[in-house]
Amino acid sequence: MLWALPNTLVGLLAGSLGLAFGARARWSRRDCALVFHHWPWGPGGAITFGNTILHTGDSLDSTCITYEQRAGHCEHPPIRLGDHERAHVFQYMVLGPLFLPIYLLCGGVSVRNPFERAADRYALTGRGWWPGGEPAKR
Repeated sequence: MLWALPNTLVGLLAGSLGLAFGARARWSRRDCALVFHHWPWGPGGAITFGNTILHTGDSLDSTCITYEQRAGHCEHPPIRLGDHERAHVFQYMVLGPLFLPIYLLCGGVSVRNPFERAADRYALTGRGWWPGGEPAKR
């Protein structure tokens, strides 16, 4: 967690600003992160910075579709949003301050990004949160 601290501080700053607009902070042991629910900005869903998750909804138990399905590449069952974001927490814990530049170089928020595909795979199977490995199966 210490290695991810520079990114976590970004999340803490953004989450703290959200508190003034109705966000609520809660530590999630399951997700290894401080989660700011009802974060007031963004198109919906969640974004992870280190060991913080900024979430626009009530619960990370909500479901969503994978990036591959959204891009029309395949069909998957719905995934738990918190499982997807937890994979990013683990990725941050490995790469620390290098995560964001590497993530952006890999394509940012898109199906092209191997970090997003790995997070989807982890949410689907409970395994494989690191990029590489086999594609998620239906």
